[in-house]
Amino acid sequence: MTRLSDRQLRRARASAQWLTARVRRDAPDVVRHLLAVQAQDIGSAPLGLRARATGLTAADVAAARHDRSVVRAWGPRGTLHLIAREDLGWLTSLVRRTSVTHVMTRLRQEGITGEVADLLSATEVALAGQGPLTKAQVGTRLARRGVDAHGQAIVYLAFLASLHGRAVLGPDAGNKPTYVHAADWLGDVIRPERDADRALAELARRYLVARGPAGPEDLAAWTKLPLRDARSAFRLAADDLREVETSTGPMWCLHRPDPGRAAPLRLLPAFDEYLLSWRDRGLVLPERYAKRVFPGGGVLRPVVVVDGIVVGTWRPGTGAVELFGEVPAGALRRETADAARFLAAPKGPALA
Repeated sequence: MTRLSDRQLRRARASAQWLTARVRRDAPDVVRHLLAVQAQDIGSAPLGLRARATGLTAADVAAARHDRSVVRAWGPRGTLHLIAREDLGWLTSLVRRTSVTHVMTRLRQEGITGEVADLLSATEVALAGQGPLTKAQVGTRLARRGVDAHGQAIVYLAFLASLHGRAVLGPDAGNKPTYVHAADWLGDVIRPERDADRALAELARRYLVARGPAGPEDLAAWTKLPLRDARSAFRLAADDLREVETSTGPMWCLHRPDPGRAAPLRLLPAFDEYLLSWRDRGLVLPERYAKRVFPGGGVLRPVVVVDGIVVGTWRPGTGAVELFGEVPAGALRRETADAARFLAAPKGPALA
């Protein structure tokens, strides 16, 4: 059995994340490879794609959303992600397993009562045939259906509809999200995978493509699926997996791990998948710097990474960098310039 040192494990994961060799790729390719790209902060997600491809522009990311090859929708952990269109069905079926009870609890806390079927029907009618709607517009239309929803209640109703394949997020209206009926935006409702075992096996394989070597505990942390489901996912995909030994025990990957090359300096955005993908961040984020990256209050700052290790933070838009130690100055200048190029370039046509 292959045994990986901590450095080799970190390098193998950086390689799996496409942070070692940046080549020309389009936005859907990167999203598809990563399976889901955290996009609660929609301004950060495109920067994560930039870090994994050469020459990618913000307009390219906008175009992928415009042609619906990439969709912003609720994904792992019940959080908004960029997801490839063809992955929405089976992935939604797994998100639904963990999220319906939470959504209904939050709706009750927001003063929304009623059965799931009734709330779903009201939300679907509010969205259907209307094109992308802002939160306020959805609220107005819900009121006509007898649902007095405001603020986060509207978002959770849209989330509920998404769990049943009826809603996704549409184009941004300035800096505000919009909500749209899935059939209006995608040509059909999203049809969840009915075979739970098939969905779980696919989840294990796709997770490990971009995040292996890893274990079921890592998958459970990334998805918020119960650990028993994560273990089932690995078991169902066992014929396709390779086992490796690490300092913390056995882990698995889909392909032979690539632990040899050091990943060059990269500027990663807030909430990048490289910091969200595993249960323990200690391998990539030294404990003495953790508070400077995770200061509290749900904040996860953009980071500077060298050889897969967090060595500083930075501020997109200003280029300001706070380093924890020395880094290659030339590499930092080149990467900062490329991030500035990406941010300054035209964002492409409106996604209407």
